Amino acid sequence: MGSAIAANLVRSGHPVVGYDVAASRRRVARAFGVRAVGTIGELAQRADIIICSLPSADALADVSVQIARARRRNAVVVETSTLPLDAKEAARRVVLKKKVAMLDCPISGTGAQARTGDLVLYASGDRSVFDRVASVLQGFSRARYFLGAFGNGSKMKYVANLLVAIHNVAAAEALVLAMKAGLDPETVVKVVGEGAGGSRVLQLRGPMMARGEYTDATMKMRVFQKDMAIIAGFARALGCPTPLLSASEAIYTAALAAGHESDDTAAVCTILERLANLERSDRSDRSDRSTFDVRRSNRSKRSSART
Repeated sequence: MGSAIAANLVRSGHPVVGYDVAASRRRVARAFGVRAVGTIGELAQRADIIICSLPSADALADVSVQIARARRRNAVVVETSTLPLDAKEAARRVVLKKKVAMLDCPISGTGAQARTGDLVLYASGDRSVFDRVASVLQGFSRARYFLGAFGNGSKMKYVANLLVAIHNVAAAEALVLAMKAGLDPETVVKVVGEGAGGSRVLQLRGPMMARGEYTDATMKMRVFQKDMAIIAGFARALGCPTPLLSASEAIYTAALAAGHESDDTAAVCTILERLANLERSDRSDRSDRSTFDVRRSNRSKRSSART
């Protein structure tokens, strides 16, 4: 996500300084025009607007302390990670002591969408700070919404990701039903996507489910599991039931246990295939793609069909 954002900012004409804990990622960033530096402190001393995309609350806590130590007054931190609200509030207090403003600005979109600038930003905090950085945000997103008080951006992201989690499992469930019924999954993605049953999740992840290929991850299973835990905790704190999220969570947990932690979240389809006793046939030599052969583990049903 971070490298895609940086690349789009460079293409938009912004000078970009970047840091990543992995030296290999810093080398990649240099290749597309980012001035990569070796520490967060050095970055904070050079940049007036700092965009954070971080994997954990601990990482945000560490980064906020290092930004505060850099003592660059009137800088702005645009915090784009999906993290618990209390972690963002704590980080905001740390940098604010040094006169550094922070926006809570989670991103809706995958890494693949980030590469094409197809991201939506849920911004919250001080409106004047948001207006100050608006041209930079425009450089890597297609839409930006200012949602009011700090924290509202994260709340909106929790709502959005709840729907993504459910839609992803729903898309897999529908495609497994289609394959079990003998339909070609790629045709199903196209045809259903044109109608009322379509969704952005089906559009993005349906093709992966149809091919059964999940290694080129737009959102890794283990990362999204973290997001789901945050949403579930937020809902519990409000006393708000989320039965569909809870039902979906078991499918994601099973996918992690099956070794898909580094695969795309579309790999939940494999769990539903297993539950349906569905085994995909080799499609490499098929000329007719309008149907889809499946081998069912239930031999009696296959024998009955032949009869």
